[in-house]
Amino acid sequence: MWIAAVLSVTTDVEDNINEIPSDYVLYQNYPNPFNPSTKIRYSIPQAAKVSIALYNVLGIKVASLVETEQPVGNYEIVLNGNNLASGVYFVRMNAGNYSVTKKIVLMK
Repeated sequence: MWIAAVLSVTTDVEDNINEIPSDYVLYQNYPNPFNPSTKIRYSIPQAAKVSIALYNVLGIKVASLVETEQPVGNYEIVLNGNNLASGVYFVRMNAGNYSVTKKIVLMK
């Protein structure tokens, strides 16, 4: 499937292990607009199955960025959009009872 070749994603746990998040949060990506890559940070206050996906403006899933059980913590992924077309995309995070969508813009 072509989705696997669209982007590369790296996941990293932030260094501040003493800071336990109090809420589920999907932060706005930075930079936004971006070219070719952007950082997406999120926090989870309790262990949960985390799903983060990238959708195009038609609502079609372009890529699954995170799909795993994760412990409490602050996380960061890097979205590399080298093989994506310029345009508006949506990042959707589901974890526990939390669900949110953020708009991101790729400008080449």
